[in-house]
Amino acid sequence: MEEHSNIALVPVDHDLDVSSVDEVRRTLDALIDGGCRRIVLNLSGMSFVDSAGMALIFREVRRMRQAGGLVSITNASDRVLRSLRIARLVDFAPVSGCGERPRVQELDPGVLPEWRSTLSIDPTDLAGSRRRVEKMLARLGLAADASFDLALAVGEAMGNAVDHTDGHCALVTVARYPDRAVIEVTDCGCGYELEPGSELPEVSDSGERGRGIRLMRLLADAVTIARKPSGRGTVVRIVKLLA
Repeated sequence: MEEHSNIALVPVDHDLDVSSVDEVRRTLDALIDGGCRRIVLNLSGMSFVDSAGMALIFREVRRMRQAGGLVSITNASDRVLRSLRIARLVDFAPVSGCGERPRVQELDPGVLPEWRSTLSIDPTDLAGSRRRVEKMLARLGLAADASFDLALAVGEAMGNAVDHTDGHCALVTVARYPDRAVIEVTDCGCGYELEPGSELPEVSDSGERGRGIRLMRLLADAVTIARKPSGRGTVVRIVKLLA
């Protein structure tokens, strides 16, 4: 299990049935009771879910929503996905199957944003800066779950901008295009670059950054990380499709 800030990625690498629900319940209850407000259940290793497993998922989704958070399911096999649809779980939580991630086309450089807004990150009040960004994201018209995920992804990028630099020139720019939202978080640090889709480094000095990037990739439709085209620093671009 990976836990970062108030987000946890929980792999379920076995069938979820009457013999295994107690273990999964203890894990999820501990996260929710401990203040985690975003749990992603990765079902890539699960091939079957029975009524006990289904009841557990419904219970944890309900508990998390009562706490103001979100549980979602990703990488469900075709068989498990069909079971979740029959049980109507897809009406209560975001659910995606294996290989369902949308492919994000390059933005036509001739397309102008419908609107764009930029604000500076206050490194002495990161929480206040996140709240200001969340108000900007609310203008995008996303569904509540998608907006929640996008805010978390942008919050991760903002945290990196402050953590890996002094944060005093970090900016967040939100732009709405006809088919997507593009959020750029920039800083004035030494610069960092990662090729799209490349494996993340696991060395000790970048482990925390690696976990944050994995979560951003999970929460958004596309994430690119590159050095600024001019000057010093990094540009993290986060894309969320609107369709």
